[in-house]
Amino acid sequence: PTDPCVLVWDFLLCSFCLQVLLPAASLLQLMDVRQVCCEFLQAQLHPSNCLGIRAFADLHTCTQLLSQADAYAEQHFSEVVQGEEFLSLSLQQVCSLISSDKLTVSTEEKVFEAMITWIKHNKLDRLQYMPTLMEHVRLPLLSRDYLVQIVEEEALIKNNNTCKDFLIEAMKYHLLPADQRHLIKTDRTRPRTPVSNPKVMVVVGGQAPKAIRSVECYDFQEDRWYQVADLPSRRCRAGVVSMGGRVFAVGGFNSSLRERTVDVYDGAKDQWDSVASMQERRSTLGAAVLQDLLYAVGGFNGSIGLSTVEVYNQKTNEWLYVAPMNTRRSSVGVGVVDGKLYAVGGYDGASRQCLSTVEEYDPVSDQWCYVADMSTRRSGAGVGVLGGLLYAAGGHDGPLVRKSVEVFDPQANSWRLVCDMNMCRRNAGVCAVNGLLYVIGGDDGSCNLSSVEFYNPATDKWSLIPTNMSNGRSYAGEPGFTTSRGASNLCSPLCPSLLQGWRSSTSRSDPSGACTHPSDV
Repeated sequence: PTDPCVLVWDFLLCSFCLQVLLPAASLLQLMDVRQVCCEFLQAQLHPSNCLGIRAFADLHTCTQLLSQADAYAEQHFSEVVQGEEFLSLSLQQVCSLISSDKLTVSTEEKVFEAMITWIKHNKLDRLQYMPTLMEHVRLPLLSRDYLVQIVEEEALIKNNNTCKDFLIEAMKYHLLPADQRHLIKTDRTRPRTPVSNPKVMVVVGGQAPKAIRSVECYDFQEDRWYQVADLPSRRCRAGVVSMGGRVFAVGGFNSSLRERTVDVYDGAKDQWDSVASMQERRSTLGAAVLQDLLYAVGGFNGSIGLSTVEVYNQKTNEWLYVAPMNTRRSSVGVGVVDGKLYAVGGYDGASRQCLSTVEEYDPVSDQWCYVADMSTRRSGAGVGVLGGLLYAAGGHDGPLVRKSVEVFDPQANSWRLVCDMNMCRRNAGVCAVNGLLYVIGGDDGSCNLSSVEFYNPATDKWSLIPTNMSNGRSYAGEPGFTTSRGASNLCSPLCPSLLQGWRSSTSRSDPSGACTHPSDV
């Protein structure tokens, strides 16, 4: 008989088909088909649809999918509440979501604002629920300024005595000395503990001054650095990401050759293993995770800068080409915002210039297009994503090493400068953790740096963490990482042609031509 999994894939699993197929599979006890349907829906989870998928899973008693959809909504709360699905939730569903300790929010402001938005969407019917919802908003965890300037001035609060009581509770909390605030013990004074928040930051390899094997971790809670298992071999200028609870070190340079190999770190076992190698050698590449796939973008193969892009599927353990960029880019920074992949700056070996241009990749159409240029040329900039915005920190333009930082808003297609870093840095690592953007190590043009600084967008200020790394490192990789569970990076669904590419194991040929490139810059 035909494998039911094959039948499901051939059916293309569109959303409409699933609404018919999954209930039918349940009725006919075709558990393999039901399981594949659930796995497909899990892979499609996105801030715009996770609440609908959750409702579908609940209706059809798909307990594992229900749990996964709940976790996804909690981890992507800030994006989820901007969608239409959130506004259509029932009171019970909103309470269940905003009361969760596992909610991932940079600040409790997001929860308060989401609650107000839900009420105002149907104010006539929902105004009566204000006290019930306010019980789950942790007002004491908001800043005093926000309480006075925003919460107290909100008309829905002013006109409700019960809600005023919650505000008074929060103000009393702030009037107490910090060492006495623990005396007020309510659900609203308990900090949220999202599972997606990284517990440690992993710094992989790098130059110190030559390629090294050492890997060290920073514990945010204890403010300390410690060593973990070394890389199997020396590696710098690699792309490093966290995916599925593991750390991937992709390509790089071992002090003699550019690498194709990929090493994977398992924090639970404290050991490195290898997976399939890339199709091309790449150092100074960009690496990012989109739709649970690992993208290796551009880089330098030892002879030329690359415009090619490869994608790794950990389920099939294979790399395939997708559309190449319009420009060759080594020392390129990459980031993912709203289901799009961005390649920022870098060095173009053809023109021998550092770049200010930026390209956007759409996985649905498998196409790259240019977006707004940065205000300055930046090669080796540290690129990270925070609050739906793309940051480019430092980098260099020829001998000039920068400490300036600019941020890109994809909705406005524009860049703006924010506060400078404390130090000039190029080839630094970047990761976003708990609403802050961390820039790690790098070099200032004369020596490698062991310091780490972080940016708080609420204050537009950079601060150095108290404890430096054990060694100065440039060209190291730093993903935010949790020792128990990796943060999800699921975004918009891939186009059917790319899914077909994974099934048939076909790949694009490398479209690169020859050009001169003096070095990894």
